[in-house]
This record gives sequence, structure tokens and C-alpha cells, in this order.
Amino acid sequence: MDWQPDEQGLQQVLQLLKDSQSPNTATQRIVQDKLKQLNQFPDFNNYLIFVLTRLKSEDEPTRSLSGLILKNNVKAHYQSFPPPVADFIKQECLNNIGDASSLIRATIGILITTIASKGELQMWPELLPQLCNLLNSEDYNTCEGAFGALQKICEDSSELLDSDALNRPLNIMIPKFLQFFKHCSPKIRSHAIACVNQFIMDRAQALMDNIDTFIEHLFALAVDDDPEVRKNVCRALVMLLEVRIDRLIPHMHSIIQYMLQRTQDHDENVALEACEFWLTLAEQPICKEVLASHLVQLIPILVNGMKYSEIDIILLKGDVEEDEAVPDSEQDIKPRFHKSRTVTLPHEAERPDGSEDAEDDDDDDALSDWNLRKCSAAALDVLANVFREELLPHLLPLLKGLLFHPEWVVKESGILVLGAIAEGCMQGMVPYLPELIPHLIQCLSDKKALVRSIACWTLSRYAHWVVSQPPDMHLKPLMTELLKRILDGNKRVQEAACSAFATLEEEACTELVPYLSYILDTLVFAFGKYQHKNLLILYDAIGTLADSVGHHLNQPEYIQKLMPPLIQKWNELKDEDKDLFPLLECLSSVATALQSGFLPYCEPVYQRCVTLVQKTLAQAMMYTQHPEQYEAPDKDFMIVALDLLSGLAEGLGGHVEQLVARSNIMTLLFQCMQDSMPEVRQSSFALLGDLTKACFIHVKPCIAEFMPILGTNLNPEFISVCNNATWAIGEICMQMGAEMQPYVQMVLNNLVEIINRPNTPKTLLENTAITIGRLGYVCPQEVAPMLQQFIRPWCTSLRNIRDNEEKDSAFRGICMMIGVNPGGVVQDFIFFCDAVASWVSPKDDLRDMFYKILHGFKDQVGEENWQQFSEQFPPLLKERLAAFYGVSVCVVGGVAGEHAASGSRRALVKGG
Repeated sequence: MDWQPDEQGLQQVLQLLKDSQSPNTATQRIVQDKLKQLNQFPDFNNYLIFVLTRLKSEDEPTRSLSGLILKNNVKAHYQSFPPPVADFIKQECLNNIGDASSLIRATIGILITTIASKGELQMWPELLPQLCNLLNSEDYNTCEGAFGALQKICEDSSELLDSDALNRPLNIMIPKFLQFFKHCSPKIRSHAIACVNQFIMDRAQALMDNIDTFIEHLFALAVDDDPEVRKNVCRALVMLLEVRIDRLIPHMHSIIQYMLQRTQDHDENVALEACEFWLTLAEQPICKEVLASHLVQLIPILVNGMKYSEIDIILLKGDVEEDEAVPDSEQDIKPRFHKSRTVTLPHEAERPDGSEDAEDDDDDDALSDWNLRKCSAAALDVLANVFREELLPHLLPLLKGLLFHPEWVVKESGILVLGAIAEGCMQGMVPYLPELIPHLIQCLSDKKALVRSIACWTLSRYAHWVVSQPPDMHLKPLMTELLKRILDGNKRVQEAACSAFATLEEEACTELVPYLSYILDTLVFAFGKYQHKNLLILYDAIGTLADSVGHHLNQPEYIQKLMPPLIQKWNELKDEDKDLFPLLECLSSVATALQSGFLPYCEPVYQRCVTLVQKTLAQAMMYTQHPEQYEAPDKDFMIVALDLLSGLAEGLGGHVEQLVARSNIMTLLFQCMQDSMPEVRQSSFALLGDLTKACFIHVKPCIAEFMPILGTNLNPEFISVCNNATWAIGEICMQMGAEMQPYVQMVLNNLVEIINRPNTPKTLLENTAITIGRLGYVCPQEVAPMLQQFIRPWCTSLRNIRDNEEKDSAFRGICMMIGVNPGGVVQDFIFFCDAVASWVSPKDDLRDMFYKILHGFKDQVGEENWQQFSEQFPPLLKERLAAFYGVSVCVVGGVAGEHAASGSRRALVKGG
């Protein structure tokens, strides 16, 4: 018996569908309530499918909407549909998949795949056979509708289709799809390729069995008239390049020729899909070999693709030069994520490298969607990293014409090209930079905003070179012009200039000290000028400046300029405002740099941080107890606050003691250290370490409660948490001295396990070694028996650390443990010698300790054994031991080891 609607009910449903198309919010609310009521009736869903499939008298948008409401119901509670209703819906879908309207066919297809993905592929065994059967229909609509549904099922359930659960239907489906590559309708050809494409990345067996036919059919479609077909062909070849390059290699020359044409396709979607090919090829080991002879064609095509399209310019409001007075719309502002503090150690000969988190994206992120310009620039960037200087002969002749072109769009693309190759071709570009950099600096004052903004980005990519030259040559002019651009009338230029300046700060560090007054005047002036989005980037530029110049910022005139506007913003922002994140991060850097100079501002800042932590903890507690009544808090507020407290403790040192005394921070810290979120624990342990150094008097009463928590967090599964807990334990050792004894067993085994773990990150190894050394320094009797279990990895992980306090205390600890258990070091003595030789200038009493151990060992084994033993030393090690400790080893012409300058002795760097 076929289900029939009740006329009155049908009219009600139709009225509801009409109302739901109204823009009025009040009407929308009534519709939502009505929907809730109607969903109480099981056959409401029958009415919905009836309107979609049978009510041809209604307009298409209304019928389609009926299907989409049904789709949402299926998603939400298909499990509770009565079987007759479910069966009626399924039957109607299959009977009407060939509807005359393409909108209705697509809606039915969406409905089918939604039912299928609710676990119904197994429960609807006739679905796939029937759809595949319908592909043979003479009627175009039926064939297209069935293919549309199959394409959606392939997208949503590709893994299931290739599994034993369904008896591997792909074995039938893939050969079937391949037949349709030759269909006379472009829409059908396009569906067929799209279906097969779903199974490339997972290497579905049924596709692998037919791979050669697939590739042959793709080649046959290479010059198809339909852009959608060409796009799917390109997409298939890009994926095959990743998973079955072996099958493409014999045809690589013609594939490359084809992709060169498609990258210039007049349809931008095809060109973009083809351009991905170069990005993927660059990651393949054969890239250089197969692409070298084609660079002469490829490079001009990529360069040409880097011009803004007319649509880009419209979307970017490229003709609007001054917009600084226009407030930002909230959706322009991307969410920011705070990176919690990690404690790291300074290394030998290390330059601060911002490359990992540098945003190397060219600067049109307002079009955050991927487009041909971005893809071409990314491809040029990766190819520059593959071919290095070999790219330049193909590029340089083009660049000249671009950079001096009268049309701004062309000139702009040339500047982008220069930025894209900066990383890969740096060596080859060096001879041209003395001429190019001044030209780029000139472009910073171009009359087009989009030229000024790209010039900022490109110059930031060459900042390292600029800083390596005498400052008056390029650094000073670049800085002067960039600061003007920070005050540009165009928001996009302000943003690009601020970001570029932050990169320059990281590279130049203390080179900027002579210009601090001028820099601060500009950044402070920008405070009054910037709209919302750029203010957040300005905070970052100020924080980076503080990190880069450090204590040089601690001058009354600088503090007078910088602090009032920062504190004013601080007072304006409410506790729930996410803009606090970048401001707190900025203040954390400023407090660390200013040290005692921050004292006049510290009290309100400190209090507010404690309040933020307290509020977040309270909210988390309420949420845990009554999740239905309260929202989960955003714990980033607490993390950022803990990190700023760390910055205060580090910057103010002992001055923080009174603030801690007047607050309940230790109680709060006890809770934070046990939070379920790793980032909260990570920041808690950083703060614990900093408070231990700054005012141990307040930490000491809590040690008995804190130590077991620290022990439990020595779990390398959470690298950064484990790292900061380890570091904090080391700092606590130095304050506790021999009183550390009851706690050694809580932490020692975990530390020894971590230092012996394969693939442990370098930072964690170094901190673990320091802490083991410090434990041994304060409790040698307890730690020395385990010496043999950690001495080798201990020595290797500390040989590259610069001379500093941490290293000093750790080595004293090792020497004391060797005194207690000399046998523990015998087997690995060469590693100990190497670690000792890594010191440039140890303090006199530490040098004496080394001297005694080295000579003691030598005397113990006797001259002959020692000579045999020391023969395996590398020459440099022999020289250093002879020169510094008078240990005669078989050495030819004993020259003193190289006196490597140790660089400044920086204490711990957090946030690394």
C-alpha cells in the first residue's frame, strides 16, 4: 500500500517551507519551533520526501528545501525512523533520482549519501547495484542523477567501499566507471573521473588492478573541451604523482608538456589544479632529473601566474589607497593561538632562527582561499629550494622587465617573485642584492598600496642579508622606510610593514639599539592610528623588539614612551576579551627586557594575571560540576596569564617576592599543575621554575605537595610539559640543597629513562641532563649508584651547550658522583673527556675538579694503558685535554685547541 499524504497536513508543511524562506528572524524562530513540533510525528518525514519527489507542481527551491530539511532529520535521528518510513524514503529516492530538474537530482543524491553514511550502506544492499544499473539508462537525467549520487557516496564512504564489509563492490564499480570516461556528455565524463579519483590516495586494490587502463583513459581525455573534465584529469595526475609515480615515469615528458599547457588554461580552476602538479613534483626525488630541461618553459608560466587577477584586485579593494579610518569587520580577524612557554638552553654559535614559525606566505591572506597566484608563488618557492642557483638563468632576464614595468600589476608580481625565491636562491642572488635592495626600498613608497605591501614582505625575506652588511648601507634606509610604512594610510600596508619589521627585529637584534628612540616613537604613534586587526600585529612587533634588544630597553626615556600606551590598552580591555592574549604576550617580553624598569607597572599587571587564573579555574570547576548549566572556559586566558607571571618573575627577580606574598598564587599553581590540559601544566611548571629562582621562600613550604606532581609529569608523551617539569625540578634542587634527599627517588628513575629514550628531542635531553647533574650535585650519595646507566647520553647531550650556570652546576654534580662511584664512569670515560673538553672557560674550582678526575683516571690505569686508551681520541680532543688539563696524550705537535668564543652567556631562553 503506497503512502498518501493528508491534504491538510500537506498544506501545513508547504506553508512551513514557504515561511522558512523568509529573511525575517522572528519568522525563522517560529519556523524552528514548528519544525520541533512536527518532528514528533513519525510520518512528517514522509511529507518531506513526498514534496521533494512527487509534488512537481511546486517550485524547485521549495522542493529542494524540503529534501534538505529531511537530510538534517536523517543526520540527527535516522536511527529512530520507523522501518516503513525509512523504506518509503529509500524507495522514493531511487525511483526519482532521474528527476527532470538538476537541483532536485542533486538534492536526492545528497539525501542518499546521508542515509548511506548513517551505517546504512550495509543495511541497504540494493543501493549500489541499483545505482550502477541506472547508469546504463538511455535517459540522460537518470544516468546523471545516479552518477551524482554515486560520486557523493564515493566521497563520503571511500574506505568502506574498499573493504570486505561490503564484499568489495569496487571490483565491479571501478571498471564500470572507467567505461564512462568515453561518454558523450561532459557532465557524465566528469562524474566518472571524479568517482575514480576518490580511490587514488588510498591505493584501493580495485583501482591498482586497473591502473594502466585508468591512465590510458586519462590521456585520452587530456584535450577535452569541458573545463570540469580537464580539471578532474589534472587532479588525477597530481594524485598519481604522489602514489603511483612508477606508472607515470615512462610518460613523464608528455605529462609535463601537458601540465605546462594546463597551467595556462583560460579557466582558472583548471590552471590552479594543474599548478598543484609542480608543488607535488618538487617533493619527488626525481624532480630535478625530469624537470631540469623544462624549466625554460615552466618558469615564465609560473611567473605569469603570480600576477593578481582582475577578480583578486576587486576582492582586495586594490584601488582603495587609504582605508585606515575604516573599522575592521570582526570576521577579518583570524583567531590567534597562544604558544605556551618552553624552557630551552642556549647553544654554541647559534643565531636566533625564526624560520620555523615564520609565516612565509605572501601577504594576500584576505584571500585566504588558495588561488593561482598563491599556488604559483608556492611552486616557485619549492622549486627554488630544489634547483637553487640553477633557477636563476631562467629568472633573471624576466625579473629586470618585471621590476621596472610601468604597469603596477606586473611590477608587483616581479617583487613577489623576488620574495618567493629568497630562501632557495639566496646564494645566487647575493651579487645582485646591493642593486636590488635599494630598488625594493624605493618601491616601499610606490603610489599603489599593493606594491608597497608586497615590497615589505619581499624585503623581510632578505632581512638576514641586509643585517650582515654595514648598517649604514641598507639596514638604516630599510628601517627608516619600513617605519614610515608602519604609519601608512592603508591597512594592508600597515600590516605587511609591521610583520616585516618584526622579522627585521629578529635578525638585527642589538643592531637596532642606536635607533630605539625613533623606533619607539613610530610604534607608539601607530597605537593611536591602528584599527583592531593591526593593533594585534603591533603588539607582536613591540614584543619582538623587547626580545631582540633585551635590557637595552631599560632606559627611563624609552620606558616613558612605551609603557603609558600599553598600560592604557591594558586598562581598556575586559577580562573576557581575547585581545588580552597578544597584549599579555607582548607585556611578558617587555617585562623580561625591562627587568627592574618594569617595577612601577608590575602591581596591577600581576594582580590581573592572578585574577585571570582564578576566574578560569573557578569557571572550569563550575563546568565540571554542572556541564549542562555552564560553558567550558577558554583556558588560553589562564595559560597566557601564567606565562606573563613567568615573565614578571624572570624580569623582576627578587622584586616579585612581595607580590607573591600578598597573593594566593601558590594555591592556584597547585591546581594548575594538575589541570587536564597539557598546555596549562606546561606553563605552570615554567612559572614554578621562575618563582623558585626569584623567591624560593614562598615555594619551599609547598615542595612536599608539588614534588609528586612533578614526578608524575615526567612523561615524554607530552614533550613540552615533561621538559618544563624537568627544568623546574633542577631549579628546585639548587634551592633545596641536601634537603632534596627525600624526593630523589620520586623523580630519578623517570629522568634516567628519558635520557636513554631513542628519538627524544634535543631540548628535553639537555634539560634532563642538567637536572640529573643538579640532583647529583645536591644528593650525590643517592644518585651516584645509577651513574653507569646515564653517563654516556648525559655527556653527549651536554657537549654542545654554551658555558653557563646550568651547565656549571650539572658538571659539578657529575664530578661529585664520580667521586662517590668512580667505577660508574670507567666504561664511558672517553665520553666524559669529550664533555669536559667542550668547556671554554670553566670556573677555577670546576677546572680543578676536572683536572683531578682526568689525572686520577690516568694514574689508576697506568701510563701504557692510558696511551692505548687515548689513541682513540679525535685529534681536537687530544689537543684540548693537553692544553687545558696537561694530560699528555699521544699527540703530534700539541697545539692548544681552538678557543671558540662562547658568545654571551645567556641564561635560560623561554618560549623557544
